[in-house]
Amino acid sequence: MVPINLLRGRTAANYAHTGHWSKKAIAEAQRYCDVNICTDSSDNKYTDIADFKDWHINEKGAFLHYTPNETIAGLEFDYIPETEQPLVADMSSTILSREIDVSKYGVIYAGAQKNIGIAGLTIVIVREDLVGNVAAHQPILFDYATQINNDSMYNTPSTYPWYVAGRVFEWLKEQGGLSVMAKINEHKAKTLYAAIDGSDFYSNPVVERYRSWMNVPFLLANEDLNGLFLEQAAERDLITLKGHRSVGGMRASIYNAMPQKGIDTLVGFMQDFEKENG
Repeated sequence: MVPINLLRGRTAANYAHTGHWSKKAIAEAQRYCDVNICTDSSDNKYTDIADFKDWHINEKGAFLHYTPNETIAGLEFDYIPETEQPLVADMSSTILSREIDVSKYGVIYAGAQKNIGIAGLTIVIVREDLVGNVAAHQPILFDYATQINNDSMYNTPSTYPWYVAGRVFEWLKEQGGLSVMAKINEHKAKTLYAAIDGSDFYSNPVVERYRSWMNVPFLLANEDLNGLFLEQAAERDLITLKGHRSVGGMRASIYNAMPQKGIDTLVGFMQDFEKENG
């Protein structure tokens, strides 16, 4: 829907390729326009992000799209690209983890299933001047204006995910809001990364400044122990730690719903496992 709504007669757009989800966005955009990949982290296996001054921007592009956090590689931007073009961000895995300066973006979109609620709901925040110039011959539902003009109820919405999202928003306010959640999430991530970096048994390949707060992949020194690690972790109720098949190893996704206690339990297990098998 991003190129359908934002090309506005132009034939090109800029996309940052930093991982699995930005790659999917690029594939979709290529169906509608010429995609200029202005930076590409595939050469370093998605472990680093080029400084923005080194990006190759097509000045005739209609917008610049990036993915602030790539869940599979655990690669996260620590800066917001500064551009005169509308900035578009897939914030599915970072929204509500900290405060966001919405004014810097033309479009923010995010699936609900990480920090908002259950799957089946997508949040879209659109700058008003970008609404109303949709590409011709597209489904009515793909026009942002359709949703805006009908209070997001042009068709029957997914009501239960809406309800769950509302309860989550209430819970976030009770915690103290996003400034408090940012401190909590930063501390959780630092706790886990400290355990990884303080060991010769575990490792994380991502450049330190671009390590994700939400998704922490790590490798064991001996891959043959992966199965045993997952088996014994499950015995302590530490589950879904298996890394994505494209990366291997382990991955701890530590979204808002994961408390500090869960991180401490994981770190304790990792240390015990290293003592027994290191």
